[in-house]
Amino acid sequence: MFIFECQIRVRYAETDQMGFVYYGHYATYFEVARVEALRSIGLSYKELENSGLLMPVIENHSKYIRPARYDDLLTIRLYIKELPSLKIKFNYEVFNQEKVLLNLGETVLVFVGKESGKVEFAPEQILNVLKPFFQDKQ
Repeated sequence: MFIFECQIRVRYAETDQMGFVYYGHYATYFEVARVEALRSIGLSYKELENSGLLMPVIENHSKYIRPARYDDLLTIRLYIKELPSLKIKFNYEVFNQEKVLLNLGETVLVFVGKESGKVEFAPEQILNVLKPFFQDKQ
């Protein structure tokens, strides 16, 4: 299993009238975690796209447990629990600075050829960097 953590400070503009992080911002937080997680293992979204691979989100789920507030330092813990094939699934846990669980999330992306517009299997460059995190399962 691959696990990655990053932190995001809640900006005032991300809060609603109640002082809570507006629910739509969690999808952005998840995207930041995905991009940085892949970067941490040597994969760049920009380079993947330049090589002809797109990764659109086909599912996005979020469970709100407690509100995040302005100036909270959030830790987004990302999990990839299985090697991708046609899809790659990311799971998330969002904690505040007191380590209180605020949110659970999941996004599913597919691999699409930029030229063909068709769904493809996960490319070797992604599988090769993720396989070492799953060696104990084989």
